[in-house]
Amino acid sequence: MKKITKVSLAMLATATMLAGCGGGQQADNKGAAAGGGSKEKVKLSVWHNWTGQDAKAIAMRKILDDFQAAHPEVTLEVEGLPTDGLKTRLRTVAAADEMPDMFVMWPDAMTKEFVNGKLLQPVDEFLNTKPEWKNNFIPNALDGFTVDGKIYSVPMNLAPSSFIYYNQAIFDKYNVKVPKTWDELKTAIDTFNKNNVIPVALGNKANWVAQSTIFSTIGDRVTGTDWFLKAATQNGAKFTDPEFVKALTVLQDLGKSKAFQDGFNSIDENQMIQLYTQGKAAMFMDGGWALANLVKTAPKEILDTTHISVLPPVDGGKGQAQSTAGVVGTGMGMSKKVSGAQKEAALQLLYALSGPEGQKATLDSSTLVSYKIDVDKSKAHPLFVELNELMKNVKITPVYDSKLSSAAVEVINNGLQELLMGGNPEAIAKKIQDAQAGALGK
Repeated sequence: MKKITKVSLAMLATATMLAGCGGGQQADNKGAAAGGGSKEKVKLSVWHNWTGQDAKAIAMRKILDDFQAAHPEVTLEVEGLPTDGLKTRLRTVAAADEMPDMFVMWPDAMTKEFVNGKLLQPVDEFLNTKPEWKNNFIPNALDGFTVDGKIYSVPMNLAPSSFIYYNQAIFDKYNVKVPKTWDELKTAIDTFNKNNVIPVALGNKANWVAQSTIFSTIGDRVTGTDWFLKAATQNGAKFTDPEFVKALTVLQDLGKSKAFQDGFNSIDENQMIQLYTQGKAAMFMDGGWALANLVKTAPKEILDTTHISVLPPVDGGKGQAQSTAGVVGTGMGMSKKVSGAQKEAALQLLYALSGPEGQKATLDSSTLVSYKIDVDKSKAHPLFVELNELMKNVKITPVYDSKLSSAAVEVINNGLQELLMGGNPEAIAKKIQDAQAGALGK
């Protein structure tokens, strides 16, 4: 997975909905013309997280390959890392001011940290040469990549992070309702446990999973979005407040009720999905990105009975019920050090991955995008059509790791592992509060 391969520029795309393959070379050629099309030999180091065999990862790697084939004057030095490994590696090289030339990065907190560290350069000038591209993103899609009025990337996908994927056949077998209330969720968990079915498969070895796919939504259900944004900025709220401690307790209670299988902190996201596709679990919680993996790897009999929902409201909570945590999606960052012909090539690659053709490839790979483009229902998998329709009535609320400092993200990720193993909610809340306040100098 971490093997470095040389590829020359090609495929990468994502924005309002993720897509599959194709069209990369044409988009690259257009980008080359717009950027001046220099034939000077250059190298570009490119880091990404498209390491799996899901349709999205395959589509993005194809864009890279196609771009390389279309641009023999550019040598791409490509390194793929799993998501958690990429985030850690980027922050390590950021501290040493040794960023790769191009890299997948996350909006909001990470983008701001890199800009404040003088590690990125804006792409406004290039974006403004293509208004038909820039103006076709969904409303507010560029906000997370905008700092002090300058745009540093565009989203290559749309990443709602918290859905319940459930097997209707298992629910029917045990006469269980798909939960619309918290009591119905608890009843479902109890019934499945009594029948030796895993209620909710969880793979939290890479400890961002519980935070991103479960707790960020539980937190919003309990505290409401306004409270979280105040706590994130340390302006009028603290993570030691009672409502946040309650949110931690709600997640811990799910663990105590045996909502998750034994050993959930020792298996990864892919193994989690395998428990579901093997029919051992009634549900799993994951982001919209999981669908590309699911439709490629799940047996037909599982896919045919799989549907998608969101967490029910928490009793007494302040948050909006029909919502999911998430962000507009990752973008490609460009190092401050890239210049000249190398910069021209980098901008061409940016367009190949996140321009109209890249967005279509992402969408065709059963991945949501932050771009105005329609799903071809005659070609898309029915489950992706279902997800796309669901998103029309679902609000996206902040995912914790997009708003908190990197120090606080590390603390909350570790803290949730501890919490689910019986840790004290008040003590964990204090650690998170101290980390965020310290990072902001408050």
